[in-house]
Amino acid sequence: MRPLFRLDLNGLFAALLVFLVPMLLPFARTAEVPVVIGAFVGALALPGRGASLLRNPAVRGFVLATLAYFLAALISAVDAVASEKSWTTALASVRLLLFGLGIMALCERAREHGVPARSLTRALGIAAALPIAFWTLDALVQIVTGYSLGGTLDADRLSGIFGADDLKLGPMLSTLAPLLLWPLLGRSRQLLIAAYLAVLLVILLAGSRAGWVSFTVVSLAFAWRLAEGSKKRLSLWLGAGLVVAGIGAALAYQFSPSFEVRVERTLRAGDGDADFALAGRVPIWTTAENMVRAHPLNGVGVRGFRHAYAEYASADDPWVDPTSGIGAAHAHQLVLELMTETGVIGLLLWVFGAVALLRVWRRTHAEPLARAPWVALAVLLFPLNTHLAFYSSFLGMVLGWLMALACAQSMLNPREAGDGT
Repeated sequence: MRPLFRLDLNGLFAALLVFLVPMLLPFARTAEVPVVIGAFVGALALPGRGASLLRNPAVRGFVLATLAYFLAALISAVDAVASEKSWTTALASVRLLLFGLGIMALCERAREHGVPARSLTRALGIAAALPIAFWTLDALVQIVTGYSLGGTLDADRLSGIFGADDLKLGPMLSTLAPLLLWPLLGRSRQLLIAAYLAVLLVILLAGSRAGWVSFTVVSLAFAWRLAEGSKKRLSLWLGAGLVVAGIGAALAYQFSPSFEVRVERTLRAGDGDADFALAGRVPIWTTAENMVRAHPLNGVGVRGFRHAYAEYASADDPWVDPTSGIGAAHAHQLVLELMTETGVIGLLLWVFGAVALLRVWRRTHAEPLARAPWVALAVLLFPLNTHLAFYSSFLGMVLGWLMALACAQSMLNPREAGDGT
């Protein structure tokens, strides 16, 4: 019997770093440890391997995208309202570039030692999928018992491994679900359906409407992948998905008071109470628009939104703390966040980075393990949704990790000439 994959120490180390980042994400700042270790590996590899790495289009695309992320923050820090915070955030983002280069250098070294690209692809894919499977299982246990590694179920929604004081389970699990689902495409259909239903149930009960939107995007991409180009099969899978989601939502509405509250709050938008339906975000977005008009070029500086908020908010804005003068933490929407904190320059740099990533994706073979992080990355950056703060240390790590994983898989799985996938 052949082993699932054959690796040397370099490949094992790369897979371990890929595994540890999402595994440690729910536990405060511990995920910084594998990121810093990977960045150290990247810094050591640059003198000897920088030139050979940059000859690969996937590595070049990763470097250009992360440089765009870094430069947008750096330029915004020049006259930032919270100068120290903006400068430290910008400079700290260099670790994401070095982390990705570290993963790719380890993969290149493993290939030089005779490790097959397919073995590395499987190892990285499984390493990324295992933490997402663990988050899901932990949340299922919490549904049944009320307990999770993150603590007891004492929030108004399912909290899972992230805990009741850090309700990120919904948006994070929905975004990273492709890392679990896509590798199962070549497995038994029963296992695939069971995994999808488990993730769907957890996301519904996690009660995050941003998570619901993200998983809808994932489900559409999943149906497209299962249909394999057939419009008839696409219609069937979409119909089946709608039925399953409808049944799940109906059951959750009956048996989960928190889910019922979230649905009824959302429906209030139809009664003209948009601010209530959107959890009070209308004042945040109005203030963000005022901020953009005042700082159109390079914004107020990354992580400076809360410090500039009171100056551009209305007198009765509910998000302003009258004691400290601090306002809402961030704009809760990707484009608005970029415009307020990094301005037009930052937004254009992000567009440049997105184009660089798109070029890498187009050169990636349609191997499910190789495409999974690209789907997750597209969901994370999907603009028609609300978002966590993209320049926070948490989401910065998620973004940098996903870009590194996606480009490393593309490096290992280039699309050959004539391949129409």
